[in-house]
Amino acid sequence: MNFINHFKTITNHKLLVMKYCFKVGLYKQGLLHDLSKYSFVEFSAGIKYYKGYASPNGVQKAVEGYSSAWLHHKGRNKHHFEYWIDYGVNEAEGLKGMKMPVNYVVEMFIDRVCASKNYLKEIYTDESPLSYYENRKHYYVLHEDVRALLEDLLNKLANEGEDKTFTYVKNNILKNTEKFYSKTL
Repeated sequence: MNFINHFKTITNHKLLVMKYCFKVGLYKQGLLHDLSKYSFVEFSAGIKYYKGYASPNGVQKAVEGYSSAWLHHKGRNKHHFEYWIDYGVNEAEGLKGMKMPVNYVVEMFIDRVCASKNYLKEIYTDESPLSYYENRKHYYVLHEDVRALLEDLLNKLANEGEDKTFTYVKNNILKNTEKFYSKTL
């Protein structure tokens, strides 16, 4: 049963992300989003640790001390900020969040919205993705411009709703990407 339920969960998430990526014009990213979740390393962990209300990666990490599925996933999907963590230009600064291309920041935002919808189901609100982020942001390793854009989008969703936020993404963010890294939002 976990096989079917996990397949339904990840496919539902992928279809939701695709819908919103298409809505803002990110067609290729919508089609390719999270395909690695169907790979053996990710899918088998998803079946083994399936709960239905939380990511199997977190469960695998709690049980095994690390998640091979997550390490595989974040290393292959550019919409995860963890993909963009590297040593700074000055190595003595240690690990830092690198600047992400705007289209991947948008996909990351969409991914967060759809993950919240997928796991929270009927109790989801437009504030849910912001709330999830706020509870964890203190340990996220993000470039300051990436953080500013992501927070702007999460706040816009919470305060103005989906229609206005996704119209804003399509007409302002993705049509003028250079301006979002040349000033503070």
